[in-house]
Amino acid sequence: MQTISAMVWAVLFVLGTATAIAAQDVTLTSRDGGVEVSGNLLGYDGEFYRIDTIYGELTVDGSGVVCEGPGCPNLTNFVAELKISGAHALASMLMPALVEAFAVRNGYRSERRTTGTDTFTLEIYSGEGSDLLARMLFSAATTDEGFADLLADQADIVVAAREIRPDERNRARDAGLGDLYAANRSRVLALDAIVPVVSLGNPLNQIAPSELARIVSGDILRWSELGGPDAPISVHLPDPKTGFGQAIEDLLMTPLEDTPSQTVTYHASVSEISRAVRRDPFAMGMTSYSEIGSNKPLSLTGGCGYSLDATRLTIKMEDYPLTAPNFVYLPARRPPKIGREFLAFLRSPAAQLVIRRAGFVDQTPEEIGIDQQGQRLANAIAQAGPEIRLEELQRMIATLGLMRRLTTSFRFEAGSVRLDAQSRSNVAQLARALERGTYDARRLLFVGFSDGDGAAEANRNIALRRAEAVRRAVVSAAETIDIERVSLDIDAFGEALPMACDDSSWGRQANRRVEVWIR
Repeated sequence: MQTISAMVWAVLFVLGTATAIAAQDVTLTSRDGGVEVSGNLLGYDGEFYRIDTIYGELTVDGSGVVCEGPGCPNLTNFVAELKISGAHALASMLMPALVEAFAVRNGYRSERRTTGTDTFTLEIYSGEGSDLLARMLFSAATTDEGFADLLADQADIVVAAREIRPDERNRARDAGLGDLYAANRSRVLALDAIVPVVSLGNPLNQIAPSELARIVSGDILRWSELGGPDAPISVHLPDPKTGFGQAIEDLLMTPLEDTPSQTVTYHASVSEISRAVRRDPFAMGMTSYSEIGSNKPLSLTGGCGYSLDATRLTIKMEDYPLTAPNFVYLPARRPPKIGREFLAFLRSPAAQLVIRRAGFVDQTPEEIGIDQQGQRLANAIAQAGPEIRLEELQRMIATLGLMRRLTTSFRFEAGSVRLDAQSRSNVAQLARALERGTYDARRLLFVGFSDGDGAAEANRNIALRRAEAVRRAVVSAAETIDIERVSLDIDAFGEALPMACDDSSWGRQANRRVEVWIR
């Protein structure tokens, strides 16, 4: 009987998740009474049971069984639950705003109930009645604690201010939560950036990333070393236990194999950093784009004279080298139906508008005319010479002059052929747009660019291969695309259109990219 049961149940079970309930003994019996299995009920999502049995953790379609035992849920008045944990700013501000927008869009109403200092619940009710449909339980702490909650089966969604690290990925996989690098386990929620800021009275306007790292490490101690007043620099950073603080470590300090000085002042939130810098004329803080406030943001520059500002468009295109995406991570379990609808809503134009109004950078693709990119073209002309011939610049203008650049760009991880996290999200986003027919009857040109290291012709060939790799990735992800309705071509101009100086790893990384141009 047990062997037969195991074979039958194997057909019925799918990987998924359910709202966690207190584990209790239950027995699930098929409608014809021929198969039965017992165990501890781990969750029910309104459609599927998740149960811990002698065969392991199994997920069963509720429509085909009858549940008996003290742990069986109330099927008539089922209330979905979704636990959201992670980075404080995301869990306390952005995600609740998205839940409330989701409720309004679907004709529901929501009520917020505070349960603790950093915990609260958003209850979702049917629009015209008092029927409780779902509870969204929020824990606003840190990215680290969000991942810890995920491993402890205390979170269905983790919101993170940095990308998951390899050791966290391995622990999650060992715990049966799936590969959190996979496309269906992670996605970019919103975009942000690490921005150095000073008070409005500070004469400094720009700084090289290498100088920024040396200030943080304590190698540069006084403003006079940067051409400013003879005064000590007081450095303000987010707590290294926070995801944003760890993003600074990953993006700014790790490339130089350096660490922050012992004299750094740490803050629990980036808003505290903005206030501290505003009060101190000799302070420099590392804050987020969404929390610059009334301080002066410094441009990032290099020895060649190029400079990049943190703007909505440079962050969206990842042209700004210290772009810091915010992520959503999901375990390999099946959320309740309303949870799946909410996750789908996060990709919608309405959700992107909420993200933008909350001060973050959204991912809605925009088209930028070549006339809005005069500085880039001026830089390209200034660099023309033996390696970058005038003929190649003329070919580039002839090719792109009648097209518009999409803000959807692609970059690769340092020293790798793997797309970085934001670019992997862009692949999925562009693929969905192609499936919907957004670009039907139009031409999309994937254009590769490189840094200036090496011979120009070799760099152009490398850039062309990268453009083809991105095109293949997008076409592969767009499973239902009608390839006859859209033109997807590739080209490359190598080092002909640099974004930043090649005298640093940050600059070279910014220059190695694949852009999408459209007509």
